[in-house]
Amino acid sequence: MKTSALRNAISIALFATLSGNAGNALAQEPPPDAGRTEAGQEDGAGQGSATAPAPSKPALRKEPAATELETVTVTGTRIRGGTTPSPVIGIGSEQIRQEGFNDLGEVVRSLPQNFSGGQNPGVVSATGSGNLYNQNAGGGSSLNLRGIGPDATLTLLNGRRLAYGGLMQAVDVSAIPVAAVERIDIVADGASAIYGSDAVAGVGNVVLKRDMDGGVVSARYGRASDGGLDTREYDATAGAAWNDGGLIATYRHTRIDPIDASERSYTQHMARPFVLYPGGTTRSALVSAYQWLGERTELRLDALRTERDQVYYQTGRGLYYDQRSDGTAWFLAPSLEVGLAQGWTLQASAVRASDENTGRAWLVANGGSEPRLVSGVCRCNESRSYEISAEGPFLQLDAGEARLAVGAGYRSNALLNRNLLTRTRVRSEDSSRFAYAETSVPLIGAGMAVPFARRLELTAAARMEDYDSFGRVTTPKLGLVYAPGRDFTVKASWGRSFKAPTLNERYGTLVAYLVPPAMIGGTGYGADDAVLLSWGSNPRLGPERATTRTVSLAFHPDRVPGLQADLTWFDIDYRERVVQPFAAFAQVLSDPAVAEFLAFSPTREQQANLLATYSGGFYNWTGKPYDPDTVVVIGRGEYVNARTQWIRGFDLSGSYGRALGRGRLDLRGSASWLDSAQQNTPGQAPFDLAGTIFYPAKVRGRLGLVWTAGGFTVSSFANHTGGLTYPALRQELASFNTFDLALQYATARRSATGSGFEIALSVQNLLDRAPPLYRPLAATDVPYDSTNASAVGRYASITVSRRW
Repeated sequence: MKTSALRNAISIALFATLSGNAGNALAQEPPPDAGRTEAGQEDGAGQGSATAPAPSKPALRKEPAATELETVTVTGTRIRGGTTPSPVIGIGSEQIRQEGFNDLGEVVRSLPQNFSGGQNPGVVSATGSGNLYNQNAGGGSSLNLRGIGPDATLTLLNGRRLAYGGLMQAVDVSAIPVAAVERIDIVADGASAIYGSDAVAGVGNVVLKRDMDGGVVSARYGRASDGGLDTREYDATAGAAWNDGGLIATYRHTRIDPIDASERSYTQHMARPFVLYPGGTTRSALVSAYQWLGERTELRLDALRTERDQVYYQTGRGLYYDQRSDGTAWFLAPSLEVGLAQGWTLQASAVRASDENTGRAWLVANGGSEPRLVSGVCRCNESRSYEISAEGPFLQLDAGEARLAVGAGYRSNALLNRNLLTRTRVRSEDSSRFAYAETSVPLIGAGMAVPFARRLELTAAARMEDYDSFGRVTTPKLGLVYAPGRDFTVKASWGRSFKAPTLNERYGTLVAYLVPPAMIGGTGYGADDAVLLSWGSNPRLGPERATTRTVSLAFHPDRVPGLQADLTWFDIDYRERVVQPFAAFAQVLSDPAVAEFLAFSPTREQQANLLATYSGGFYNWTGKPYDPDTVVVIGRGEYVNARTQWIRGFDLSGSYGRALGRGRLDLRGSASWLDSAQQNTPGQAPFDLAGTIFYPAKVRGRLGLVWTAGGFTVSSFANHTGGLTYPALRQELASFNTFDLALQYATARRSATGSGFEIALSVQNLLDRAPPLYRPLAATDVPYDSTNASAVGRYASITVSRRW
């Protein structure tokens, strides 16, 4: 077997061993003095005014001293109806429909602030040249703000945590049926003081529809014009509302065929079978209900269940891996909210969630031999949490009410690694007790006639968490909202974030490899020389910490209704970030960034110490018996705490809409410029992340037009991903630019009582742009960066819906 083929085969086996898979956000009217968010809405739109009450039954109150409850879901703050000092990107259900998105995975991948690497179905996993931080471990789509990693962006459903998934501690947002979604809010700023661990890069909150009376059924078919990705999707959603409650239920079934390497001209040279985009089936069901118990108490229940399976192949010379992934995830979140006297509310909530992903890989040698099961792992994640909280006003000021939110609770995460071949089971768990407080204090209001200050509000939050593993930690956050007049609003925030390493990073699988130096980028070595590598988990990992800062300026001139523009500066100093030093297998001996993790001329004792720690197996790829005297290098590739990462840059967004003839024309756009770097050890020089292959591009943007008239909607958007460099071979990759088009016609107006048919045509990558190519180190690697560009090409789908 040639070196490049062997290098690719071992990277495939490594992945199989470690993973087991060898705009128009709201309909509420804003208060007149509110500032505006990045979504192009006033702060009060979807967040309520600073004095908005809590959830409410639509009936007269018999006890006026008690709080009238009115549901106001706020992302980024626990103050009911409050304003977050962080920029918020809000994407409503109507905007999702207008732009032709079919699931939330497509929505988040379109955001310039989000990186499509990490956990996403279009990522080609386990290649020698690729970045091992990016894996398609389960077929789902995750949020990955700023490209820091899916484990550093917290994902919520109606403000509650979903279970972690599989290898990446990612949460699959595409599992949530889009028909039940009211909006998705993205806070691209550190939020550990508000929500706890994992919210270093920010938080995404999927808000479900609350009241729906009627139903809709739909069917969709789509296909890539160059072949593959045949999609058949069926949805059914129904809702009912009664005097003191309501319910919405939805079910979605999706079947997708894979894209094979033979279906793209630039991968025709690759050995078969090889899958560029996996096929599989997804079944999702969701129920969200609420019921009033008396005049001031509301009971709510959200439940979600998803089953997903996918099939894909990874191929080396003379062999291939038939890989199957089966996942089941569920989420159950009951809550009880009570209106108290003096404007206060009390809430008790619980969450139970699970995500089980079972991956199997069969080794198939060319020539018709029987497949041999070589890997089978179930990563079974469970989470539970209990929380009680209270919120209300504590002081009346001239500018309005000063409000306070306090709460306490318990949270636990557990991971069961179950090896299907050896029948071994390793269970790990980490839990914490927490308490938090947040306050919002308005100092200046519009009615106070203060020169150059129409609004000034201060916010502060602090959260204490006591971990079983890492002890007690406190994370603060301070914020300011200032409006000198009607046309501008300034927001600023400073905070600290804390993140515990994932259970998989600490207690997953540690494997050892014996490889020839040429396979991993070595030159000038002898024919009998070998390298001993470790790869995987590390129980000695410490916690991650970060300091985050943002400043944003919103421009919303009174004289130009419908115009909104936002500019945000962000800065994240991430310390002790958990990373894999050997991000690309084929570059271990050629990458100067990992030199300090290599030990040359190792002793027999050093080798014995390494071999005594592995738990996932010892793999000899030299073709010769292990001889300690031939080992010239030891490489420690298990997870480590890097010294620091720097992530900083600017976001720019804007929208403008006005009536045009018998319809309405809206212009929307957003862009992000990102600069990030990493330093693994104090003696090492920092190296760039952003702008290099398999990391986020420095520049991403999306700009387009939406025209609506009667039952017609037409939208067209341009997407830009900047060029990249491949430092290992000093190659430059071109930018990736695509155009999307969506057309819809409905026979009835879209409203809760509207009925009729709707037909929609969506075309992504209208001009069929192929991904920019590069020359990979391994001949069996795909020749494009699947985290920044896609092999799908032009993809068209048609959807037919019936409402009643």
